[in-house]
Amino acid sequence: MIFEEIVVGPLSVNCFVLGCERTREGIVVDPGGDVELIEQAVRKHGLKVHTIVNTHGHFDHVGGNREVVATFGARLLIHQSDAPMLNRVAEVAKMYGMHGENSPESDDYLVDGMEISFGDCRLKVLHTPGHTQGGCCLYFEDEKRIITGDTLFADSIGRTDLPGGSHVQLLESIRTKLFTLPDGVAAYPGHGPDTTIGHEKRNNPYF
Repeated sequence: MIFEEIVVGPLSVNCFVLGCERTREGIVVDPGGDVELIEQAVRKHGLKVHTIVNTHGHFDHVGGNREVVATFGARLLIHQSDAPMLNRVAEVAKMYGMHGENSPESDDYLVDGMEISFGDCRLKVLHTPGHTQGGCCLYFEDEKRIITGDTLFADSIGRTDLPGGSHVQLLESIRTKLFTLPDGVAAYPGHGPDTTIGHEKRNNPYF
């Protein structure tokens, strides 16, 4: 599987360009900004992007949705609980002194347990509320990788002091959905360095 991580936007979001090596079908996860960098990666790998996935609805993760959807003609997926955030991107970004562009509405919703395929590759959606009510992680079982959005970070967890956040709920999501995965699964957070599920089980100070 083609798996490229790109740091984008004013809050340094980890965006992921993923593709099937055989068919060149691809998806983009969390296009938070700097769309030209995302386009460069897609062109470099010769991908046909058909889906954009948002792990959650915060403005720093969805800020490039409109441009990326238009560029690739792709469908947009987010969990239903976070879908109302898509038309408040500009408003919320302004509150933080930044510019943001409202996202198009989602074409469909992420649901816990659903699978998304691109060519020979597939991922499983894990609904992990706590950072937001619609927060999701994307598990590539065959590749032993998981994109954790702002649910789990290297030696940390997502903040829960924003609207829709719940510390108790987030810890429960991580324990039941992420820490049940094999220790060797590589975890790719929405910000900062990569880690592994095993490392976080043993060392994350919140557990």
